[in-house]
Amino acid sequence: MTTTQTLSDGAAATSPDAVTAVCLRGVTKRFGDVEAVAGIDLDLHQGEIVAVLGPNGAGKTTTIDMVLGLSRPTTGSVEVLGLEPRAAVARGLVAAVMQSGGLVKDMTVRETVAYTASLFADTRPVDDVLADAGISELAGRKVGACSGGEQQRLRFAMALLPDPALLLLDEPTTGMDVEGRRRFWATLRADAARGRTVVFATHYLEEADQYADRIVLVRKGRVVADGTGAEIKALASGRTVRATLPGAGDHAAAIGALPGVEGVDVRGETVVVHTKDSDAVARHLLDHTPAHDLEITAQGLEEAFLSLTGEDAR
Repeated sequence: MTTTQTLSDGAAATSPDAVTAVCLRGVTKRFGDVEAVAGIDLDLHQGEIVAVLGPNGAGKTTTIDMVLGLSRPTTGSVEVLGLEPRAAVARGLVAAVMQSGGLVKDMTVRETVAYTASLFADTRPVDDVLADAGISELAGRKVGACSGGEQQRLRFAMALLPDPALLLLDEPTTGMDVEGRRRFWATLRADAARGRTVVFATHYLEEADQYADRIVLVRKGRVVADGTGAEIKALASGRTVRATLPGAGDHAAAIGALPGVEGVDVRGETVVVHTKDSDAVARHLLDHTPAHDLEITAQGLEEAFLSLTGEDAR
């Protein structure tokens, strides 16, 4: 049986009268003999930025589809802002930014946003969402002439039109440059401060660690951990020992045989050792090898992710 590792109340601290943006209770989803979602209970609250992480096939996309009302759970219930998902979407309370598709290359950026705005009864001004997405200067450019990152920011502008209370993002910063990512996350942080709930799925673990208030790890259709980035990282036992080691490959077997060593990664003349006994590894490297520039750090989010969602996770 898989046990969810739910962490301190600080991971989702809310006032007693806080609005629940998303509520999943006992949610499962089957496609024939395949159980994509195996029983998820989850509450996401107003004003949170939540990263949903998991390996391919973990059930992330299927769960997001149910929140968007694109599919219904086999068992269990899904509520969005107290409503059935399709009702919440119909009222403009929910918007999504997907990784690809949804754009006409021969239209300009402004024409695309203006046309999308015409589909809603009430929207924010086109110029405002272009500014928030950081693409005002691209308004007259054809969509087909925009880079991948610029097209992603265009999708973001389109999603902001109805001023949604819940924003769902799939790999939101794919193709964006450093400045584009910075402006994107600054906008989302300001939105969350005003009460908008942001849920994003990403393979950029450093973004989840840096920008999410809360991280939900999913494995085989179940939530296996839920907490802040620091709390998730604390679930990965052991430490990482990194050192410059000439001829590192020749020493890998001996290092791997040390007590507590869980893995040895050789990268040229750099050796990275994952271990539960960093002192033993450090002594061996300094006493029995020509290692230098040795560094010992706590496990990061990547190690926690692999530990909690990998094939060996229990």
